[in-house]
Amino acid sequence: MRTHELRAHAEEIGFTPQEQTRWLAPRQLARTAVKVVLATVFADYADKREIQGALSARMLRAPLHRPDAQELWFDFVADLGDGFDATGSVAWALAAPSLTLPGPAATELPRGALLVLGGDEVYPTASARDYEDKTKGPYRAALPTADDEPLMVALPGNHDWYDGLTAFLRVFAQQRPIGGWRTRQTRSYFVVQLPQRWWLVGLDSQLGEYFDDPQLRYFETHLSANLQPGDGVIVCSAEPTWVKSADKDVDAFNALHWFDRNYVRTRLDPQTGERTPTDAAIRLWLTGDRHHYARYAERLPDEPAGTGDLPADPRRRQLVTCGLGGAYLAATHRLPATLPLPPAGSRLREKDDPPPVFDRARTTHPDAADSRRISRGLARPWSRTWLPRRNPGFAELTAGVHAVLFLLTSFLFALAEGVLRPVDAVRTADAGELGGFVGGLCGAVAVLFAFRWAYRLVRPHVRATPSTGLVAVLVQVAVALVVLALCVAVPFPAEWSGWAVLVSCLVLAGLVGGALGSEVFALWVLSARHGAAAEWQMSGQSVEEYKGFLRLHLAPDGDLTLYPLTLDRICRDWRLQDDPSLGRRPVPARPPTVRLIEEPVVVARTAGKAGTP
Repeated sequence: MRTHELRAHAEEIGFTPQEQTRWLAPRQLARTAVKVVLATVFADYADKREIQGALSARMLRAPLHRPDAQELWFDFVADLGDGFDATGSVAWALAAPSLTLPGPAATELPRGALLVLGGDEVYPTASARDYEDKTKGPYRAALPTADDEPLMVALPGNHDWYDGLTAFLRVFAQQRPIGGWRTRQTRSYFVVQLPQRWWLVGLDSQLGEYFDDPQLRYFETHLSANLQPGDGVIVCSAEPTWVKSADKDVDAFNALHWFDRNYVRTRLDPQTGERTPTDAAIRLWLTGDRHHYARYAERLPDEPAGTGDLPADPRRRQLVTCGLGGAYLAATHRLPATLPLPPAGSRLREKDDPPPVFDRARTTHPDAADSRRISRGLARPWSRTWLPRRNPGFAELTAGVHAVLFLLTSFLFALAEGVLRPVDAVRTADAGELGGFVGGLCGAVAVLFAFRWAYRLVRPHVRATPSTGLVAVLVQVAVALVVLALCVAVPFPAEWSGWAVLVSCLVLAGLVGGALGSEVFALWVLSARHGAAAEWQMSGQSVEEYKGFLRLHLAPDGDLTLYPLTLDRICRDWRLQDDPSLGRRPVPARPPTVRLIEEPVVVARTAGKAGTP
């Protein structure tokens, strides 16, 4: 049965399966915008992290019940909690006792004894109901019970912060189980001690602002004070600030670099008050936020610039983005090729000089060609991801806008002609009169455009380019003029009354404006190269495929191996199964299988280990 059919059994399965979020549906867009504004305005006044300082906190260990374990399998998944088909499919793959990789030598990957949720555990905004329906329900159904009781830790992302972190703390910080997984953290950040002198750290930067004092004291006590020479650290952050530092904000990586220098590589000596070296190092950075897979590998000293296909070497530090847990797919074809961290222009007072350089690995998911192809689906009327088809209400909104624009342009023309009947005036005008009006209107818009351009030219440090919002308005005005011309050209019967002609023109304006306006808007979105409009190319389609996660293996020799996995497909057909612990639960009619996105990546605990050629 499909997701909409499962909803009829919500009482039996304990949650209500949801469809994928339609990000450009007008109602959803308005609700999300309000939440974002409120979260941005009030974040500093309702920062739950300061309150968390009063809660007890301790260092965690994994596996939970085997402190003497010599190895560990664990998983990292981020950007989950959206449509049930995608989220549930990923949850089922994570919960499987083992996964078999295809190939001549079938490799078995056991289920992780630790599951790391890397941010944005619910979409579009956080609430107790949404966490239950979109996260806890699917994950509980995938793994109702587990004898080994795997540990689950979670890091909040921006969507978890939209209610001030209230629902997140109730779900993940009260030590209540989620199916077979056990939650043990008491705050929105964590330190987990792993076997073989590895440490897992989850940072909460509260919408990218800063690290609060209680959080820093926690890391000073439970991380820095325990680090020994040669220890390896894995840091999970809520967003890939290393990519943002190359895109538009040279200071985006500063906080993570500062944390590395002051809480991993050094510690505060309580006697002298000075920072002393720990001789430990961050070997791997993990994040989500961008809903794709991409990896950046450190360029070793005296190594020439990477080609995107760097030779495998465990000495390299790795920056990995894997946000494939359930939310819409994000583009990869505009990712920067090289990242000096921090960039030369950053304002961080103390930073590495020269900065380490990271090169993007050739393999991404989706790859650049697929990313470009998928993004164009937004403007293909025959595609199931066409903008108005994928976002209910968008075509209706565009139709209403162009009906109103038809009235406005008709009224403006009537004023210009000095008459009182706008529609009659437009329909009885000759081509010269209409051409003059359209030319005058375009000239007025051009003058306004020129004034804005000139104003931006004299502003320092700002590029003299029109804003995307202004371009969008101009594009839709052009569509409105096309609609006006069509309304004039249609030969309505002469005996029709003025009201009949007016209503017919409005209907025609709505129909043509809804289809043509949606398509032109989609083409404008595809033309964007940066900013919110560029993000809409993928989010506007809510692509559910290309899902996956990371499975990691900490071996007895201390090496860490990353297996980036993608599902062959997501499950869209479910059946109900009796379960002794839940009553009934949805299970895939055909469970998804996985394959590698790229060959496994080995990371040594220390940079001193020689690489393999």
